[in-house]
Amino acid sequence: MSHTSPSSYLVWAILSSMLGIFLVYHLYSFDKFKCLKWNNGPYSGAFKRIMTYSYLLSVPLIMTYAIGFAVIKYKEGYISLELEGVIPTPYQLWSPLSRSAIFPLTLCFTFAWALEMVTHLEELCFWLFLVNAQGGQQDWFKSHYFKTWVVGTFIALLYMPLVTIFTRSDPLKNEAYTFLAGSLGSVSLTIWFMPILWTFPSFLNKLKSEGVDNNTVIRLTKFHELNTIRVLFRYLFTVPILILGIDGSRPHQHINENPFWTDLLTFIAAIGCIISSGITLIIFFPRSVETEIAARDASKERKRLRSQGSVLETRGTNIGTSISASDLPASYTHLRDSTFKPNHSLHDYSPESHHLSFHSDDKIALPDRDEYPLSEISSTAIRPNRKRGDDVELGGIGPPLSLTEANLSRHNLYSSVNPMVHSYTSPINMVYGGNNRSNASRLTFTRR
Repeated sequence: MSHTSPSSYLVWAILSSMLGIFLVYHLYSFDKFKCLKWNNGPYSGAFKRIMTYSYLLSVPLIMTYAIGFAVIKYKEGYISLELEGVIPTPYQLWSPLSRSAIFPLTLCFTFAWALEMVTHLEELCFWLFLVNAQGGQQDWFKSHYFKTWVVGTFIALLYMPLVTIFTRSDPLKNEAYTFLAGSLGSVSLTIWFMPILWTFPSFLNKLKSEGVDNNTVIRLTKFHELNTIRVLFRYLFTVPILILGIDGSRPHQHINENPFWTDLLTFIAAIGCIISSGITLIIFFPRSVETEIAARDASKERKRLRSQGSVLETRGTNIGTSISASDLPASYTHLRDSTFKPNHSLHDYSPESHHLSFHSDDKIALPDRDEYPLSEISSTAIRPNRKRGDDVELGGIGPPLSLTEANLSRHNLYSSVNPMVHSYTSPINMVYGGNNRSNASRLTFTRR
């Protein structure tokens, strides 16, 4: 910390700030920050809340650590020593205010790293469960993989802060042991991801042979590619920090006393940490550009219909008589031979019918301006055809799909693929859990 240059923390501060900006932009584009609400949708259980807030909290903690030390390092500057030359000012010569900020800032980094390990451990356990589970093993929350994640979460949230707290008397050792403890945990998790990356292509081929729809295979393929890139950058983050931690905990430091190697490893670690965290954000909150464009177009169309309905209603009220169909906009040219009486039949229209109402006096009621609300459009699910053994289950357009007990039993009989694969959108959206009977009504195809 005191032996690293101010520029090393400046790089951390700039990259972490860019990550914070990307976080805000991505969450706004994702659902306009609705995912931050405590009760966000029907599946906002404790698990989803923990995973969402633990990751989102780690980003501002990293920013606080990096920006805080960058300000201190540039404020304290450099000092010229007779035998060492010009070096960053040692922490012993810092002002009392700067020295008092060392432990709180290091503790922020410790908690951020612990929350990162909670995130990566959950993904590791979840995919080990999903890849190895058979069709009848459907309950993630009762599996030993989930229990492993719970135990690992408590360990990560306890041992990381305790290491920092117990070594706070010596700031240099405090930093070295914090780096060593965190990097050992993260390197272990990253290594455990390698078998998943190795077996995932065969897992995708298995899904194709089982007749899983193409959209699900595409989503999982995208996840596999992003996860491969993220694992690479996780190594770029953890290995340099591990080297600095091991060298700093030894009696004689060789790397930490070399300005070139110290700054180089610090720069590489900053790039690996920020890029891997950004990819985690994309995996946890995957955007669907097609859905966003469709929703945006539907909103524009609804506004257009609303404005046309308002114009017609105003003109009909001012005239006080029936309006000829020839006066209608171009979108209503099919009503050319009819007349319209807004104050007579407009309120007779039923939104459930979704068609124009005809009356005995040949007056026609215009559809209500809110006939096609965006909520109905976005909640309508398109169900693909699915192969179930030798049979094909036909899809369609309608409400979110629910598997009946018979269909679920048939799926488990013919398929060795866990049903959670079909509803997978991100590692924090667990919409399938519990026993078989309750699961039959909970397997849904969500919007995201």
